[in-house]
Amino acid sequence: MLALKDLDIDLIRSEKKTLIRFSLLYLSLCCIILLFIGYIFYFFQKDLMLEKQRIKLQDYSSDFIYRLKDLHINFDKYKYYPRDERYKSAIYDSSKKKIFSTLDSNDIKFNKVIYLTNDKIHYITQPESYYLGAKYIVIEIPEDKSWLEKLEKTLTFINAVVFLFMLFIGYFLLNIVLKPMKQSMYILDRFIKDTTHELNTPVSTIVTNIEMIKQYKLEEKLKNKINRIDIGAKTISNIYDDLTYLTLNNKIISRNEDINLSVLLEQRVEFFSTLAQAKKIDFVLNISDNIYINMDKKKLSKLIDNLLSNAIKYNKIKGLINVSLEEGCFKIEDSGQGMSQEQLKKLFIRYTRFDKSVGGFGIGLSIVSLIAKEYKLKVDFSSKLKEGTKVEVKW
Repeated sequence: MLALKDLDIDLIRSEKKTLIRFSLLYLSLCCIILLFIGYIFYFFQKDLMLEKQRIKLQDYSSDFIYRLKDLHINFDKYKYYPRDERYKSAIYDSSKKKIFSTLDSNDIKFNKVIYLTNDKIHYITQPESYYLGAKYIVIEIPEDKSWLEKLEKTLTFINAVVFLFMLFIGYFLLNIVLKPMKQSMYILDRFIKDTTHELNTPVSTIVTNIEMIKQYKLEEKLKNKINRIDIGAKTISNIYDDLTYLTLNNKIISRNEDINLSVLLEQRVEFFSTLAQAKKIDFVLNISDNIYINMDKKKLSKLIDNLLSNAIKYNKIKGLINVSLEEGCFKIEDSGQGMSQEQLKKLFIRYTRFDKSVGGFGIGLSIVSLIAKEYKLKVDFSSKLKEGTKVEVKW
């Protein structure tokens, strides 16, 4: 299998998107599971703590009932509600009306025996006799926070172990999810390479032989047929060059030289003239002489070809293409269908096509972007719907 760095950059981007989406979904699921575990464990520990406190509170309530009974019997003697530093208490009658209370919290849940609220533990019991009219006795003590500290440490440890385990499982799940995509990437990569290799010889033969035919000696009907063959061959040739660049991009060694861009631009316009004539598109050239740029000639040609090809492809019948060149900048402007601002933002994303009726793979401008980045060229597109598109390349 090819190394990741040798795989197509946009397929890698798709893989990254899949990876990010899977990771977010998986991590969200992990967080939900951990929160659920924490929630369950918290209430389990809380109930365990209350159960431990229950024994102490039963002792406190027994002590309080004994004092309350003594007060009930000797009310004329004492007339003083029993108090204790260890706890606070309250008594309620059968209608749950407060008789007397020293509690900090008076929101009593009579349907429970023991519960925790507002950092206070409440224990509710009923004496055998209604001493001083009391049917319900409530004992209150402060919550012991030590159990929360132990809970925090335990939860941290458990969550860390569970999270690491789920990450370990997620790693294998991720490999399973990405395996079909990686296989598809490899198959597509091999297919493109094999296809471009097989296309090389026949395409070159067709283009070369058409150029050798002296069309001025042919009758009009045959000349039209040859022109159609020429258009098809040049279209295939341009696609072949794009695919070759994509598959060999990381292995292409740039041979930079001073190139007469004025001459090269005219040559590429001439190359695409047959394609333009098929749509009755005219070129308007405003090319200054002897403008030089230091680049790899094949890459510069590929950049120009893709811009010209798009200008023809997305132009209207009997349209115009203005090609101008001056020092530090060349422009290609068409009179085609134009693009919206949203489409302009997606121009350089590989395999993006805005009009599927004109054919192509949507790879031309991504190649333009790659070449521009390599040579630090500034490529600016401006467009208006139904008016046309202009591209400026500056260096």
